[in-house]
Amino acid sequence: MYYLFGVKVGTTTLILNIPLFIIAYVKVGKRFLTKAIIGTVVLSALLNLFEIIFANFKVITHDKLLASIYGGLIVGVGNAIILKDNASTGGTELLSNIISRMYPTIKTGSLLVILDIIIVGINVIALKQIEIGLYSAIAIYIIGKLIEIIAEGTNFTKMIFIVSDKYKEIAEEISAKLERGSTAIYAKGMYREEEKMILWCVASKYEIVKIRRIASKIDKESFMTIFNAREAYGLGFKEE
Repeated sequence: MYYLFGVKVGTTTLILNIPLFIIAYVKVGKRFLTKAIIGTVVLSALLNLFEIIFANFKVITHDKLLASIYGGLIVGVGNAIILKDNASTGGTELLSNIISRMYPTIKTGSLLVILDIIIVGINVIALKQIEIGLYSAIAIYIIGKLIEIIAEGTNFTKMIFIVSDKYKEIAEEISAKLERGSTAIYAKGMYREEEKMILWCVASKYEIVKIRRIASKIDKESFMTIFNAREAYGLGFKEE
């Protein structure tokens, strides 16, 4: 709208969000809607204001790559802070928030990236500037990753599976040294047809290193596999 018809970005943002406000009120609730309206109005006003204020300022750089990287960083951090507080500043961010509330398994950051890619795709078709679309993709990726890290959390939680005949000693040491619980799971090794006990433990990535050292010290022949756990809830981790 800005490039084709010269309509100010802030004004367009406010107008296009009106249908989303209605959907947000029905699907999400009044409290979220209030935050969304405040965020959208403030963002729209500041976009128009900054356009006027910075109209006569000298541009720091004309390098589109730098603009994409640093612009993506700034927008990503801003969006992440807003989403972390269950609020919104409108646009694809508001739409992705509504959808993720309706379908909790869909991550807001991932959905936001998909919606922005669609918008950029339409932009490329309308303006026939493929290069701008490619630079925009860089910014979108950065925004999505920052939202994932700041608002939704990153892979700080890990799982470790330990196969050892000395699983009891290892579990006791983990509990004593790290105050972490563990679970013993019955299993059967198909190679030697032997019954085994697998020790399963969820901990932070820093604690996992200590757990691995504990297991290796008690049983040098222990077998371990470590996985990233997307999120962990409950005692010692996030609380709902």
